[in-house]
Amino acid sequence: MRVPALLAAFAIGLAVPAAVSAHVSVTAATPAAGSTAKAPKAITLAFDKPVDQASAAASIVMTAMPGMANHGEMVIRNFTTGWSPDRQTMTLSLKKPLSAGTYEVRWQTTATDGHLITGVVSFDVA
Repeated sequence: MRVPALLAAFAIGLAVPAAVSAHVSVTAATPAAGSTAKAPKAITLAFDKPVDQASAAASIVMTAMPGMANHGEMVIRNFTTGWSPDRQTMTLSLKKPLSAGTYEVRWQTTATDGHLITGVVSFDVA
């Protein structure tokens, strides 16, 4: 009788990593990570699972500007956030195109297990 109980406990233990896979991640971005774009007016992040919009957020940060050696981080605020109907694509629509420089899109959301998930997508604008 103890063997079935032990096997059941072992099977439950194997199921725990499946909960970890509930964490969301970015599968694609436009502009793509590591790429160079020309004055984008929109940035998209595609996630591998639907995202809870209430817990999701993103910021656009200029981290370097051509010709300015000691350029500090500058948060870009002139955008609105939209979502695809399936809640898997976040679009940041800019009021003005991004100027030349290096940017990071810093995103966060809460996984279904309650853990905070964060990430960064970096790209350049020529």
